[in-house]
Amino acid sequence: MTALIEVRDLSKDYPSRDGKGTVRAVNGVNLSLEAGHTLGIVGESGSGKSTLARLMLRLIKPTGGEVLFNGESLLALDAPSLRRRRRDIQMVFQDPYASLDPRMTVASIISEPLDIHGQGAKAERHAKVLELLDLVGLDRNAASKYAHEFSGGQRQRIGIARAIALEPKLVVLDEPVSALDVSIQSQILNLLIDLKRRLNLSYIFISHDLSVVEHVSDEVAVMYLGRVVEYGTAEKVFASPLHPYTQALVSAVPEIDPRKKRERIVLAGDPPNPEHIPRGCPFHPRCRFAMDFCRESVPPLRLEQGSMVACHLY
Repeated sequence: MTALIEVRDLSKDYPSRDGKGTVRAVNGVNLSLEAGHTLGIVGESGSGKSTLARLMLRLIKPTGGEVLFNGESLLALDAPSLRRRRRDIQMVFQDPYASLDPRMTVASIISEPLDIHGQGAKAERHAKVLELLDLVGLDRNAASKYAHEFSGGQRQRIGIARAIALEPKLVVLDEPVSALDVSIQSQILNLLIDLKRRLNLSYIFISHDLSVVEHVSDEVAVMYLGRVVEYGTAEKVFASPLHPYTQALVSAVPEIDPRKKRERIVLAGDPPNPEHIPRGCPFHPRCRFAMDFCRESVPPLRLEQGSMVACHLY
């Protein structure tokens, strides 16, 4: 079965600040997503999550590797072909305040993708906007208003309506609830889950909040300094994390049942400077299990106990 989207050995380099070297923001990532599934991508700030998402959408060009959508290379497409393909891949951004044009009405914001891709006549596009407002739980009167007249949660609903206007197959969600109040986050997450079921969508869900990722994801990829260090089903990754980094992240997730106690694993130090990644396993300076071998050799991502993990412990 062909994956909906697949990345192979994907990498992205940027020039270092002094101009004398390079910073590898994404380093040899291999991932795939089946239609109808949600892939959660987690990790600390600077781990390469958002860069990976933009590479998968071809918003930025990779230094190396390949991105396949329904078996077709996105990197091989010319500009007109890529523009047509973008109907199938849309994005919801982190900041609902910055991602909406304050000079446009809500109707104009939502219908803009339809206008760009020439979908339907003017009356049909307006009817589609009203239908999308219903779908995301906003009053139809919102069509004539401007973004500044809405709360953060309502603005994110507008952003979601814009993203699904072209009936895409894949939606990339880059920290879609992190800028919202906790009370609003659950409403947006429930909306996304409902839309996935009703519209047969697939999601790539990027977040640093593991409790959110656990709630929405079928598979999870854990990133550290541009690499995937663990990759498996959400159930397995959260119930039995293998990589010491994943174990530390999972240990920090609040436990709902007060009778259950989870040992908190505190990582030593801060993530290394991406311009000076340590030799060997990038995680070894913070790892409680680090061995001499870890300081010399980068562990490959290999199958272990039903998940993929990059760690010399296995």
